[in-house]
Amino acid sequence: MTEIQVYRLFLDCEFTELTPQAKLISLALVAEDGREFYVELLDSWRVEDCSDFVTEIVLPQLWGGEYAMPIMEARTALLTFLESFETELEIVTDAPLYDWELFCELAYDAGRWPQNVRNRPTDATTLSPTNDGEELPHHALLDARIIAGMFSSSTPG
Repeated sequence: MTEIQVYRLFLDCEFTELTPQAKLISLALVAEDGREFYVELLDSWRVEDCSDFVTEIVLPQLWGGEYAMPIMEARTALLTFLESFETELEIVTDAPLYDWELFCELAYDAGRWPQNVRNRPTDATTLSPTNDGEELPHHALLDARIIAGMFSSSTPG
């Protein structure tokens, strides 16, 4: 019997406010093999939607340029990245109530869910970190890298 290999992608998002009305600003995934995805959305939020914390801490860290794109282009880029993995994907996040919901909004396309992505997240806070971690800088990609580093397997693959 062949065991299905499950591959972890570590997710982090930045969003407008810490409420159920939060709007996605940026999203990052870091894979166990080091592959990365990062996108900033141009047309799904406004500065007026942002809390003071987001305006002061998160927005100044956005990279713009090739990473900034409209939501439909961002969705296509995300789905292309997810499809590049030939195994089942487990999404790990330390904020399932926010990051997972925002990931789902971006990944769910025309009534279809990405076939190789589990339809539930793994809560990073339930995992045992392999190191003490670092303080997160509130930049989606930098945070996802730190989270991935905290849970990287110490056993050879």
